Amino acid sequence: MASRGSVMRKTGIAVRPALLLAWLLALPSGCAQLPPLPPDPEPTARAGYVIGASDILKVSVWKNPELTVEGVPVRPDGKISTPLANDVQAAGLTPLQLKDVLTQALAEYVTAPDVTVMVVQMNSRRVSVEGEVTRGGPVPLSADTRVVDALTAAGGFTPFANRKRIKILRRNEDGSLSSYGFNYDAFVAGDAPGSNGLLESGDTVVVPD
Repeated sequence: MASRGSVMRKTGIAVRPALLLAWLLALPSGCAQLPPLPPDPEPTARAGYVIGASDILKVSVWKNPELTVEGVPVRPDGKISTPLANDVQAAGLTPLQLKDVLTQALAEYVTAPDVTVMVVQMNSRRVSVEGEVTRGGPVPLSADTRVVDALTAAGGFTPFANRKRIKILRRNEDGSLSSYGFNYDAFVAGDAPGSNGLLESGDTVVVPD
């Protein structure tokens, strides 16, 4: 097993100090195996997509092309700007909830407005892949993304990667940090078929050396 200090060896991929500290604090003692990611939630239990800052939306109003706008960015304050409705809070709402808000706002100017909201770019949902990968940094979650998907998006492993002791850090609602393990070699060999779990926005995947 690579020593904790060897993580800081220069390989062309820098690990951010804050992330490295969190990682070191979360490492178990000895060679204890970390548990795998929790099983996938049932599809009916998954919450609808929640709009966040930096997402890009399309707002359509049927038979009112002058009110239809594409490429609408969700600003850092969580709001969007649309014709007639002006500034509307979007972050924290699902597309259906935002549709209702815009429908109510436009009803003052349009008879029975038929509004559609689409998320064109899901920029607010992302994970971070760090350590011994070709391109460390954020990876957008534009769809259901599993550990292998994120590793592939990060360009795969460097020659120094310890593919058997990949670590996933997840911040819980109470602020605590949970750590999960992923053995890439075992997964691709078919020995750990259920270990390639779904990632959540905010997760950090760390590939040690």
